[in-house]
Amino acid sequence: MSSFADQYLEGVIALLRRIQSEEMENIDQAARMLADAIQNGQRIFGFGATHSSLPIQDLVYRAGGLMLINPIYAPGIESLDNYPATKTSQIEQLPGYAKIILDAAPIRAGDVLILVSVSGRNAVPVEMAELAQQRGVKVIGVTSWEYTNNVTSRVPSGKKLYDFCDLVLDNKVAKGDAILSDKRMPEKFTPASGVTSNGLLHAVVAATIEELLDRGITPPVFMAGNVDGGPEHNQRLLAEYRDRIFFT
Repeated sequence: MSSFADQYLEGVIALLRRIQSEEMENIDQAARMLADAIQNGQRIFGFGATHSSLPIQDLVYRAGGLMLINPIYAPGIESLDNYPATKTSQIEQLPGYAKIILDAAPIRAGDVLILVSVSGRNAVPVEMAELAQQRGVKVIGVTSWEYTNNVTSRVPSGKKLYDFCDLVLDNKVAKGDAILSDKRMPEKFTPASGVTSNGLLHAVVAATIEELLDRGITPPVFMAGNVDGGPEHNQRLLAEYRDRIFFT
């Protein structure tokens, strides 16, 4: 058995346990924010730049997932559809690009924006959070307190993502993200934020579904398209909630 593989799995399990023990109050608060938006006819959006876009993408159009989470995408800044991939890191640092992205999104006052940035230091996520708050949007940030508190801001104002969040969810990763080391290598390896950010946000979705059920509201949830009745179920709910769904 690979010692590194075992160490990695133990490491991410330990981080998930920390999230379970330390973030449940914030997860419940996030769930109430999302449930309030759904109950009041408002909309939910999500954004992340470079690899931080992946936890948002993992929430969208997923079997068992909440239908009402809309991704905000922009040219050149997601991880999976760009070549060379390295340009995304520079684009994430561009001042002013967040306004262009937000202006093109159907987001409005009273909506909720889930914004993922592990370091919380780059211009696009920080400026997007600031602009969203100015426009009356509630911002839930997913970042790492340990990481962001140990790096400088790349925004002229010196602000970071957490400065413009109504609520911060901590994904618990260390500065630099990687969690394994070996004396034969100068740098750490194997990142953890993909696992912990995904786990955090799926926990928020689970808590939101519970909150809605407790309020007597049946939340719209996707069935798997590969089970009998799934496509029909999904099409019915997509039509019912079409005023709050922007990814179809």
